[in-house]
Amino acid sequence: MSSSGEHPTSQIIAPDQIAAIDMGSNSFHMVIGQVSQGEVRIIGKLAEKVQLAAGLDENQELTEAAQDRALACLSRFSERLEGFRMGSVRVVGTSALRQARNSDVFLSKAGRLLGHPIEIIAGREEARLIYLGASHVLADDMGQRLVLDIGGGSTEFIIGNRFEAIELESLHMGCIGYGRRFFPDGEIKKRNFMKAMMTARREVWAIEAQFRALGWEEAVGASGSIKTIEHVAVQSGYCDEGITSDALKAIKEKIIKAKHYSNLELPGLKEDRISIFAPSVAILCGIFKQLKITEMRYSEGALREGLLYDQLGRIRHEDVRDRTTQAMMSRHHVDERQAERVKETALKLCAMADVKWDLDKSPYRDVLRRAALLHEVGLSISHSQFHKHGAYLVKYSDLAGFSRQEQAAIALLVRGHRRKIPMEELDEMPESWHGVVSRMMVLLRIAVLLHHARTDKPLPHIVLGANDQAIQLVFDKGWLDEHPLTNHDFLQEKEYLRSGGITLSVE
Repeated sequence: MSSSGEHPTSQIIAPDQIAAIDMGSNSFHMVIGQVSQGEVRIIGKLAEKVQLAAGLDENQELTEAAQDRALACLSRFSERLEGFRMGSVRVVGTSALRQARNSDVFLSKAGRLLGHPIEIIAGREEARLIYLGASHVLADDMGQRLVLDIGGGSTEFIIGNRFEAIELESLHMGCIGYGRRFFPDGEIKKRNFMKAMMTARREVWAIEAQFRALGWEEAVGASGSIKTIEHVAVQSGYCDEGITSDALKAIKEKIIKAKHYSNLELPGLKEDRISIFAPSVAILCGIFKQLKITEMRYSEGALREGLLYDQLGRIRHEDVRDRTTQAMMSRHHVDERQAERVKETALKLCAMADVKWDLDKSPYRDVLRRAALLHEVGLSISHSQFHKHGAYLVKYSDLAGFSRQEQAAIALLVRGHRRKIPMEELDEMPESWHGVVSRMMVLLRIAVLLHHARTDKPLPHIVLGANDQAIQLVFDKGWLDEHPLTNHDFLQEKEYLRSGGITLSVE
């Protein structure tokens, strides 16, 4: 077999500039960093209020107007990304896109506009990245800190020490959702404010015990909502810096007294933040009260900065996804030697199939590589139907570093590496992933068959040809006759692949 099984990111030339775009539920942010001597220096920031979450209709679909606002913003961002090569830009969507039933339609439009892949990340992955961004701009001192970020659709809570997150949670409470629910038409009543605050307290109550057990030395807030509250607190003279419980109480009283958004005239409160200020304060009041926080400092670092530092780690070959994969393998006692055999062969097959199938790119190779490493993870539950058990574990575990699309693709590859092709699950994949996953599945299945003996005995020379929905394997003359069990496996595999619309020929 030709090609090598080296780590795919080792082929990437480190870019001079990297960028990250956070498509938040309230605002879109872009940050650009200059990479020098293994470090990143932020050289540019852009932000626009898009209110994507406000564009979710009663069917939980993004309206055309919301999509148009978002695409117009991304069009402006894309001008600054001219010249950025593939792999140097990370774009993620958060709560609103996690909820939107038609997110695939929007992502297809946005992807074509930007020319870079877009990921939807899970709540806990969002929390991990927020902590990474916040911790890099705070003093690197010892001691645990609580970091929280109030977004448009969710609020993330993290306890960490230095640059490592220890506990991660994402709660479905955000300033846009709370604004719609408790302050319709911008009317502010004391009863509704207190109801919003108590609802936030109930949400936090679910995680209070685990967070208190870990404890923290300081509380830190990130992103726009908390930044605005701090500005109002300081410029109103309620405190010198950060946010204190007394300052928060004073702001609450001012909000209730205003009776309507249109009457909110507070020092430090910008016009574009007025519509989400009252719900943001109500949520923060509930958090302060439930967790007994007396003061909080503000961090300039948040999700977009976390994306930059995470991307820098990938360039340095310190990819958190590899640590996550290894941890899952260890936790479920995966046979690492067998996993490595299958991985190496799958990547070599991928390189040979690339001429026609266009798979030998880092994102695709990474998905195939990690799926190969995890393909037997379900054996820790039962040998019977272990491919289904493994797919469930991968799909529903909290896997740090992975986007929702990556996790779903790996789970489907684990599910489909043996027995019948899971056509229904394949058809549920986004259009942009469907063809890629189905082809990677074929390569993984072949790699698994070639290593049924679970030995280190070298494989024969193999020539692979791929053409649309057909794949051909040519072995050394007489090898298949000398290995009748493998030959039988391939005869069965032809039937499985035929049911999935793929023709396999073996010589």
